[in-house]
Amino acid sequence: MGQTLSEPVVDKKSASGQDDRVLFGVSSMQGWRISMEDAHACILDLKPEGADSDSDRPTAADLRLSFFGVYDGHGGDKVAIYAGENLHKIIAKQDAFKEGNIEQALKDGFLATDRAILSDPKYEEEVSGCTASVGVISSDKIYVANSGDSRSVLGIKGRAKPLSFDHKPQNEGEKARITAAGGFVDFGRVNGNLALSRAIGDFEFKKSADLPPEQQIVTAFPDVTVHEITDDDEFLVIACDGIWDCQSSQAVVEFVRRGIAAKQELQDICENMMDNCLASNSDTGGVGCDNMTITIIALLKGRTKDEWYKAIAERVANGDAEFRGPGIHHRYDDSPDDYDMDMGRGTRIGQGLGGRIILLGDGTELSSDSAESEMFDHDEEDKDLESQVNKNQREETPAPTAASEAGTPSKGAAPSASQDSPASDKTEKSESASKVTVKQAADSKPADAEKSK
Repeated sequence: MGQTLSEPVVDKKSASGQDDRVLFGVSSMQGWRISMEDAHACILDLKPEGADSDSDRPTAADLRLSFFGVYDGHGGDKVAIYAGENLHKIIAKQDAFKEGNIEQALKDGFLATDRAILSDPKYEEEVSGCTASVGVISSDKIYVANSGDSRSVLGIKGRAKPLSFDHKPQNEGEKARITAAGGFVDFGRVNGNLALSRAIGDFEFKKSADLPPEQQIVTAFPDVTVHEITDDDEFLVIACDGIWDCQSSQAVVEFVRRGIAAKQELQDICENMMDNCLASNSDTGGVGCDNMTITIIALLKGRTKDEWYKAIAERVANGDAEFRGPGIHHRYDDSPDDYDMDMGRGTRIGQGLGGRIILLGDGTELSSDSAESEMFDHDEEDKDLESQVNKNQREETPAPTAASEAGTPSKGAAPSASQDSPASDKTEKSESASKVTVKQAADSKPADAEKSK
């Protein structure tokens, strides 16, 4: 956990947008951290580079795609900002993307982004890194690519289905790769330092010149999950660990559903979630003190916004949920406008608070005097995540295509030539719904800031 402020920065940067297929809301908050190191991107219509019409899309209009990404930086914000501005562009430049092979394009694009940063003289001495959890949505599929411990979770009739797996150094497959590459895991950290085992950037852990990029101590190579959209699927949530460290995947899905049933806008639900996770003080051991970013993407499936809201509300009212999971704890007046939070009690995470409200998957309210730790166990949820995400994706890293076989050169060695590095300098993006939205604080983290998340 990095340094904290005497008071949290609770100003939020939020945006929303929609087309005929998806509706999204996104918000980010600096919180107790001394700087903001998260970034995100929301693009309703991701096209191949240079595409001006549907005929230029992969397999034409049948593969119209939306892109959503959350990037959690550590050791600084530069790599996270770069990823937020460029990862989707680099993915769209891959040959596999143009051929309609989105799964391979995501894998190639993550590695190509790493190469682009490494080969850019502006980042020659850069030591920061970032997670990346992205969702690409077509008319009938969701493609999720994940590197690090940000997370993507699908809400299915009140049940949380993980579409990504948290990459932690102590996980068996991750630890095997780390040790095979000459590293070690100490106190749950890579070489006693980094608290996650995959990331974009972090080039100090990618110096083995005789190993391909996906076999380095830390790799940007993502797991990719492909989900066939069904009528039961309601929304996708992508968030950084500032959210997931405070709430289980199931609790987040229940929170979102209840907000939808109360007719709250998606970006307002995002803001309320962050307020709910924010620690009341910075003495909680880091829980509730991190930067926070959360994106909610509604799967409209041919419905209007109002029709989608009504359908979810009816499911909640009818108790139409497949799972009654761990509770979520907050105080609010169940109105479309806002949560009536008890800031002295309701936002404290991990404390034994009496008289809280537990919201089940069907909207049922129960009073509880139980401590948060009794409601759900993050270790148990991690096991559940492992069991639901394809084992081969975790423990067996597929060979990259020819486009990525050049590898990630170590610093000090001549990097391989890459056409994936964008020519333009980093610029702040518009918050227009159809453009990339990158969130960052005006202040930057000091040079000696902690890198280990």
